[in-house]
Amino acid sequence: MAKKIEHLSCSECGQLHCYRRDKKFPDHCLTTATDDTQVKAAVETYRGDSLDARVAHAAAEVEGLYYCKISRVEEVVAFARRIDAKRVGIASCLGLVEESKIFAKILRTAGLEPYTVLCKIGSVDKSDIGIPDRLKIRCGTFEACCNPILQAELLNAARTQLNVIMGLCVGHDSLFNKHSDALVTTLVTKDRTNGHNPVSTLYTARMYSRRVLDPEYLKKL
Repeated sequence: MAKKIEHLSCSECGQLHCYRRDKKFPDHCLTTATDDTQVKAAVETYRGDSLDARVAHAAAEVEGLYYCKISRVEEVVAFARRIDAKRVGIASCLGLVEESKIFAKILRTAGLEPYTVLCKIGSVDKSDIGIPDRLKIRCGTFEACCNPILQAELLNAARTQLNVIMGLCVGHDSLFNKHSDALVTTLVTKDRTNGHNPVSTLYTARMYSRRVLDPEYLKKL
């Protein structure tokens, strides 16, 4: 028997009436439960000439013009232009440095100025931050820790106007987002087992990846 969900949210919605207004709002809908003043305050933020408004308008314009027509790489270029971001930071995983080099070339070709900082910047061994040797990928060797805070600080110093994540680890991307002065968008979400396509696990959750729906398995992670 499925466990009853105490607090229903958008993942339990079967209507999606909020998008086209062609069905009806379910009883637990967050739209109808949200105070009108909160909705109006958010909408007001998207109007005018503030940075939030400019970003919202640029994102909507890129979506409207290019939906299902261009790649995410091209969308980043289109978005950067619309927010007047000339210098674009690339926060790259070491394992995606070759892809970052290609992306940097694309940005230069588009007339933008890329500035890349790898995750291993500073070259500090994992043991120096308290990571036991047994948790290294290769035990008994020098293995640099990821340094997302320093990545963000160096891009801040370079005065980047938009930062792009290229495959930072889960959690390291969170720290990078927290410490970045510039807006952050993600180009690559790293998933080594699925060719950097994490949604494939969701597509196959009832087949090849069904272990992700096993509570006993998940408890061990």
